[in-house]
Amino acid sequence: MGSISQYIFRTTFGAFLLVLISLTAVIWVTQALRDIDLMTSQGQTILVFVGITGLIVPLLVLVIAPIALLIAAAHTLNKLSTDSEIIVMNAAGMSPWFLFRAFMSVAIVVSIMVMAISAYFAPKGLRMLRDWLTEVRANVVSTIVQPGRFTSIQTNVTLHIRERQRNGQLVGIFLDDRRNPNERITVLAETGELLDNDNGTFLVLQKGLVQRQEIGKVDPTMVVFDRYAFDLSQFAGAGQAVKYSIRERYLWQLLFPDPKDQFYIEQPGQFRAELHDRLVAPLYPIAFMVIAFAYLGAPRTNRQSRTLSMIGAIGGVALLRLIGFASTVFGANAPWMLALQYVGFAIALGGGLFVIQRGLIIEPPAFLTNWLNALTARIAQRFATP
Repeated sequence: MGSISQYIFRTTFGAFLLVLISLTAVIWVTQALRDIDLMTSQGQTILVFVGITGLIVPLLVLVIAPIALLIAAAHTLNKLSTDSEIIVMNAAGMSPWFLFRAFMSVAIVVSIMVMAISAYFAPKGLRMLRDWLTEVRANVVSTIVQPGRFTSIQTNVTLHIRERQRNGQLVGIFLDDRRNPNERITVLAETGELLDNDNGTFLVLQKGLVQRQEIGKVDPTMVVFDRYAFDLSQFAGAGQAVKYSIRERYLWQLLFPDPKDQFYIEQPGQFRAELHDRLVAPLYPIAFMVIAFAYLGAPRTNRQSRTLSMIGAIGGVALLRLIGFASTVFGANAPWMLALQYVGFAIALGGGLFVIQRGLIIEPPAFLTNWLNALTARIAQRFATP
């Protein structure tokens, strides 16, 4: 790689990393806010919150990386054109293909990164996220020790604690159990404490009242107790096997699914669509780079507008991504739809490489250019200072 290629590689890859980190951070914050209840209602620390929500970052990078590469390539090409560097290199006899190879090097690096994330890191992060969320939300002890809250530890089971003292003792306990449709149990206790041993987790209540209201009876049955133990282990969900969704499967699990897998038996089309979506994911960075360079890589003078070329590149990328999305969604029920994304890639790559090899300039029709220039002039005149 020569000095010019190294310069283009550094500029493009640096811009790619900057855009990727910025977009990922912004989108991660919006996604993380949905799990803010982990700190508020579940009583988890900020480190747990960041750790859990951070596990979706690989999936975000998988989606954002091709878009960030397109923005970086457009930025570098626009910079080279504004500084007349493309014109100078073209006048010096450098072919567009030679210039394109430097950009393609960046696209290949990004494609390898996307392939690794798609095959392993994204499903691994989603698996860890599911396991961690299951563990946190199944931790009844961390859920019920939030004073002043009516906490639903399970459907039709509500717990309220007025205060938790420094020694760990719970004061003012209210427990409402309506799991039995024929009977409602309400427990009131002055104090209580959490007991965790080999037999499970228990809420040991002291000095309270148990009220049982059976359906069809007017008067409830009340029992005063000095000590009453309520089993919390039944709400922890321990011992239940975690079933990973199709999105959480590794690539090799999609290539060679277990014939006895319940998801595979019930949704074979979803398995097939997800597999093809994973296979084409590394092609998006390469296709986006080809489209961007085909529209923006040709030498132009400073008087030639690049706005329409930029719009054309964005439109071509959006169309290709839309075809891929539609192919994956509808391909679950209509397998022939999965072939559309491969046709789209073939047209984009073949047409783009032909334009680059020939050194052609993709320009919009003259009437569209004239119309846009006239519209721009009218807008500028409308808002001009009198």
